[in-house]
Amino acid sequence: MELRHLRYFFVAVAEAENVLRAATRKLHVSQPAVSRQIRDLEDELGVQLFERTGKAVSLTDAGRVSKRSARGARANRRSRENVRAFAQTGETELHVGYSPLPGAQFCR
Repeated sequence: MELRHLRYFFVAVAEAENVLRAATRKLHVSQPAVSRQIRDLEDELGVQLFERTGKAVSLTDAGRVSKRSARGARANRRSRENVRAFAQTGETELHVGYSPLPGAQFCR
């Protein structure tokens, strides 16, 4: 996963919930380019991140996990690991934590 994928996915489409609006108003590129980046990201992760309904898109459970993970310091690696683990185990609930302190551990 490249940072540009996260930018297209997280910043634009996930927040706008519309690929065309994200492409034209936020990213200033064509809609097919954004759609292609989203498909590439989904292919790389092996999971669908968006439910597509007409012109609107909404995050799947895996998409919500990826969006939360994308905010962390090591977003690239963690996002990929979290989404793949979610897709493989079929878990219905995932807890994600972030700490700005290196080596911090979370206890449940």
